[in-house]
Amino acid sequence: MEQIYSWFRQRFSNPQLIILLALIGVGLLVVVGMGQMLAPALAAVVIAYLLEGVVKRLRKFGLERFWCVLMVYTLFIATVLFLVLWLLPILYRQLSQLVAQVPNFIVKAQALMVELPQKYPTLITEAQVEQATAVIGDHVATFGQSILSNTVTSVFGIITIIVYLILVPVLVFFFMKDKWLIMDWIRNYLPKNHDLAAEVWGEVDLQIGNYIRGKTLEILIIGAVTYVTFTWFGLQYAMLLATAVGFSVLIPYIGAAVVTIPVFFVALLQFGWTSEMYGVMIAYGIIQLLDGNALVPLLFSEVVNLHPIAIIVAILVFGGLWGFWGVFFAIPLATLVQSVLHAFKATREKDEETVIETA
Repeated sequence: MEQIYSWFRQRFSNPQLIILLALIGVGLLVVVGMGQMLAPALAAVVIAYLLEGVVKRLRKFGLERFWCVLMVYTLFIATVLFLVLWLLPILYRQLSQLVAQVPNFIVKAQALMVELPQKYPTLITEAQVEQATAVIGDHVATFGQSILSNTVTSVFGIITIIVYLILVPVLVFFFMKDKWLIMDWIRNYLPKNHDLAAEVWGEVDLQIGNYIRGKTLEILIIGAVTYVTFTWFGLQYAMLLATAVGFSVLIPYIGAAVVTIPVFFVALLQFGWTSEMYGVMIAYGIIQLLDGNALVPLLFSEVVNLHPIAIIVAILVFGGLWGFWGVFFAIPLATLVQSVLHAFKATREKDEETVIETA
């Protein structure tokens, strides 16, 4: 016990480090305990972070902050109206059509699977095909109907939509207009000796802002390019699939693998084992390669690079804790952990140097 106490006292003797850990702990408690109630505020903070970059760019032209905020906020409201009045109805209509076509897809899938033993007799037997078609027939239709019902009742719940459409835009405006007032108010309640916490927050604040803006641009670019590509091939449900592909970039590695499944099956069931189906999948693969090897390095050049293992672990941990927002902020939160560890290491090395100099 004495060794443990000595190690703890040596590592956590710096009051600034204690303040930093305490602030992080309080923040985690607030988010975990009140995350559901604060969901509109969290969404508004995310959007405000996104729009702040545009405000800063407009400020470079010598405009006052209020007018920059007003211009960017007007553009944001116009975008929201566009999504609500044009994009969401299209997505809902295509999702409904896709679910309604599930029985026909099952028939086509069974027909394609029957051909497999003839093409690959050494790999697939007729008994395996019969067993697979029976499982598909029992579960796919029910699964498709449950997707539609859950979507209507949870994601597009009328009360949730009204709350978000009213509260989020209002909160976004005040977060942007009164940003510095809010920051000063928070500083008034912080301990005076919080230089280390301010340093870590400055780094994390920069990382989160760059990450959100970069990730939003990535979603828009990948979604738009995918939609144009799928439309050019004449693929059904192009808008729905392109939206799914765009949002799949929120989950590195895992998202691309998961969204490939519906893209492949829709292309297969529409075109069969033809050159059109292979063309769709090759084009989709090229988009994924360009995203990972060209677009991501360009958009996230200012974001701290993390090892793939660290990213996957962060997605699993924070996604399990906070769902969608945990997945969305997995990389910035992992950056926060990395910054805290670096601060801990730097503080320890500084204390050790001080001890050596004193001796």
